[in-house]
Amino acid sequence: MSQTAAPASPVAYDVVIVGTGHAGAQAAIALRQEGFGGTIAMIGEEAHPPYERPPLSKEYLAGDKPFERILIRPERFWDERAVTLRLGERVIAVDAEARLLTTEAGAMVEYGSLIWAAGGHARRLTCAGHDLAGVHGVRSRADVDRLIAELPAVREVVVIGGGYIGLEAAAVLTKFGKQVTIVEAQDRVLARVAGETLSRFYEAEHRAHGVTVRLNESVACIEGETAVCGVRLGDGTVLPAQMAIVGIGIVPSVEPLVAAGAAGDNGVTVDAQGRTSLPHVFAVGDCAAHANAFAGEAVIRLESVQNANDQATVVARTLVGREVAYHAVPWFWSNQYDLKLQTVGLSTGHDQAVLRGDPATRSFSILYLREGRVVALDCVNAMRDFVQGKPLVVDGAVLPAEMLADSTQPLKALWARP
Repeated sequence: MSQTAAPASPVAYDVVIVGTGHAGAQAAIALRQEGFGGTIAMIGEEAHPPYERPPLSKEYLAGDKPFERILIRPERFWDERAVTLRLGERVIAVDAEARLLTTEAGAMVEYGSLIWAAGGHARRLTCAGHDLAGVHGVRSRADVDRLIAELPAVREVVVIGGGYIGLEAAAVLTKFGKQVTIVEAQDRVLARVAGETLSRFYEAEHRAHGVTVRLNESVACIEGETAVCGVRLGDGTVLPAQMAIVGIGIVPSVEPLVAAGAAGDNGVTVDAQGRTSLPHVFAVGDCAAHANAFAGEAVIRLESVQNANDQATVVARTLVGREVAYHAVPWFWSNQYDLKLQTVGLSTGHDQAVLRGDPATRSFSILYLREGRVVALDCVNAMRDFVQGKPLVVDGAVLPAEMLADSTQPLKALWARP
C-alpha cells in the first residue's frame, strides 16, 4: 500500500525578499548595513544571483561586459552577509494572515516581514505570431542569451517599440551590421519619457546610422510558420525579418499579492515607507506604485535603478526602526552609439522646454519647466549639466528661460540653494 509523503514543514526567516533584481538586492544589502541581525532570504525566479538589468540591452548584448561584470555583488558576498539565496523558485501564493509563501514547486516559506521586489515581466504582443521563434523580449539574461545565439543567422531585425530598450537594442544590432527597423505606434520615439526635441534628435541619430524609423505604425501580426520571417504592419506592409525584438514596457509581477488582498491597480500601492495594505508586507522597485513628489504627488511606478535602490533603503531603515519617508529625485540613463543620455526629474506635464546648447554638437541639454519651475533635465553628453541641474529639480528652481538657455553660464552659478 503506497503512502503519500507529508508536506515539508515551512522554513522560516525574519525577512523574506521576493525578487533578486536591484530592489531585492539593495533591500538585503541595506538591512545588513543598518545592523539588522535577523535571518534574510531572497527568493528569485532566475537561477542567477542578483545582477544589473540595464546593461542587458547595452554592454551585455554588445559583448562589452561578460555576465560576471554585471553581478550586483560577487556571489560570495551573499554568504558573507548571511543572506540565503533561493534561486530558481517562483512564489505563486501569499497568505498574509499566516505570513506564509508558497512556491510553484510546493515549498512553503514563513516570514516575519515580506519585501516584494519581484519587478515585472516584459509585456508581450497579443497578435498572431507573438510566440514564434525569433520573437524576443529583453528583460533577463536568458532573453539576451537566446537573442545572441540567433544573431549569426539574422540579417534583418524589426524592433517593436521606440522606448529606451528598443533604441538601445537597435543601436547595438546596427553596430553588428544588421538591418534594423524600429516600429513605433506613437508619432515619435521616447514619447512617454521625453520632449519632442530629444525625440527628433534620437530619430535623426538612428537614421544617420542606417536604422529605418517608422512612426505612427501598428503591428498587425508576426508572420512565419515556426519562426518569424516578417512583421506585418497595420497598413498591410510586411517588413522582412528573421528576428523581432519587443520593447513595449513591462507588466508588474504582483499577482500573488493582489490575490492576497493587496491594494493596487497598476502595480501594488505603497505608502512613503513602502508598506502595502497587507500587514508586514512591503513592496519596492518597478512593481511599487507610490505618490511621487516629483510627479505632483501622482501615484506612479518608476522603472529605474535609482527608484529601486532608494525605495529598498527606505524599507530597510523602517524595518530597523528608523522610519524615514521616500523622497528621492528620479534619474535615468541610456547609452546609444557614442551618446550618453542622463535624465533627472520627470518631464511629464511640462509646459515649457528650454534648449541649452546645440544638438548639432552632440552635447546639449533640455530643461523642462512646469509653471515656471524646473522639473526635469535631459542631458546628452553633458555630465556637468546633469550634476549641476539636479539641485534645480530638487528645489523646483524658478529661473528665466534665457538664463537657463545660456550654456556659457554653469547651472550652479544660476541658483543659490535655499
